[in-house]
Amino acid sequence: MKPNLEAYLLDKYSPHTVKIYLLDIKRYLQYMGKERAEKATYQDVMEYVDYLRKGFSNPVTINRMLYAVKARYFYLITTGKRADHPCRQLRLKDARSGDIQLHDLFSSTEMEKLMNRKERYEKAAQRNKVVISLLIYQGLRQTEITRICLQDIDLESGSIHIRAMIRAMARTLTLKPNQVMLLYDYIHKVRPGLLKTDTNRLVLTLRGTPESGEGINYLIETFKWMFPDRNLNPRTIRQSVITNLLKEGKDLRVVQVFAGHKKISTTEKYRQSGLEELQAAIEKHHPLG
Repeated sequence: MKPNLEAYLLDKYSPHTVKIYLLDIKRYLQYMGKERAEKATYQDVMEYVDYLRKGFSNPVTINRMLYAVKARYFYLITTGKRADHPCRQLRLKDARSGDIQLHDLFSSTEMEKLMNRKERYEKAAQRNKVVISLLIYQGLRQTEITRICLQDIDLESGSIHIRAMIRAMARTLTLKPNQVMLLYDYIHKVRPGLLKTDTNRLVLTLRGTPESGEGINYLIETFKWMFPDRNLNPRTIRQSVITNLLKEGKDLRVVQVFAGHKKISTTEKYRQSGLEELQAAIEKHHPLG
């Protein structure tokens, strides 16, 4: 039996988040009309975003409403009611901030918790753990993860090559011991069963196509119930990884290469964020004991 929308969302989000998302989806359907919403295009969703901008000044709020709409289309795809996602690639640039917010950073112990969630389907579990491990151990950007190809993985040496981008340097990073076996199982046992098209990209969607990045956002969104008071997303995870390395006393140049920063000044920002203040904030607001 196919789940209804609420049951589908409850399987991925906290009850509080589901309550908000259902209200956001109701707002979307009221604006679009159910028939139009079922067949909506990218342009239709952009029209809705423009409508939201006229009523809401906070881009973060608008972005949350957009995530609710995206979740609904993922539901329609999952239940076979729609074959494509009209706004999978839609990102609101003004909802993102490059500033390092201390209260949104995570300790290494906290990030490890993301690896331990039980998944309903084994294929999803292996694929998701690969993605999460690349976020919390190598601190990769979403785009970097989507660009990894099979030939970039060297399991024998336990390393992974990260390709250069316009704003990021290429580098070769060491894999954690548990990642080597995880990647071996995924590459040789799980990925062949997912593959639906001719591609050498490492990370595939559960529909067998190369991951574009939106699915990574969606995956991390499903963990937000674990940290309801913080902004958990791929960017804050990456910021946490880099900040934690500096906090551990790693050399600034070493961290620069690890992070792929072209300029040392970019890495320097993480040091200037105030590591003593970070430690105090973690101990005060997010005790691990």
